Amino acid sequence: MGEWKIYTKTGDKGKTSLLGGRRVPKHHLKIEAYGTADELNSFIGLLRDQDIDNHHKTVLREIQDRVFTAESLLACDKGCEPEYLPSLEEADIQMLEKEIDNMNLQLPELKRFIIPGGEKASSLAHVCRTVCRRAERVITQLDKAEGADKLVIRYFNRLSDYFFVLARKLSSEKGVPDTEWRPEGNGQ
Repeated sequence: MGEWKIYTKTGDKGKTSLLGGRRVPKHHLKIEAYGTADELNSFIGLLRDQDIDNHHKTVLREIQDRVFTAESLLACDKGCEPEYLPSLEEADIQMLEKEIDNMNLQLPELKRFIIPGGEKASSLAHVCRTVCRRAERVITQLDKAEGADKLVIRYFNRLSDYFFVLARKLSSEKGVPDTEWRPEGNGQ
């Protein structure tokens, strides 16, 4: 058996292949969508490597699997056989909602916007939230241009909510209170 090489040289002219075979520019919306999801997945891995509760690590590992699933769905083009790909399910969104609800029960009521920071893992969760929101924006652009899986759109929307609540929960677990944003000059 021959040696497997990481480089193929097929993208040296600025194009890459989608699942289904079509070659597109590396700046194509599909590439931007699954590339941003992949960036998010890397940040989730960094968050999972922090000193956080094992339950959070387990949930984050499951989320990483679902983000990879979403990436494959985003890379699927005409001619791709989606029945051979993993799929997102309504249960994946429900799992996020359950986690959000459980964490919210343990947090003080949110009355103002909060400023990210105060604790490393919490700050990384906010980075995940913002990269997730960017992925969501690109995916909705892709949906408008040529269609995208509706569960992927919903999953990323809920996932960004999850990261916001997780950031607050991680701060709380370390005894770091939320830093509320109080706009200067409004007398409050």
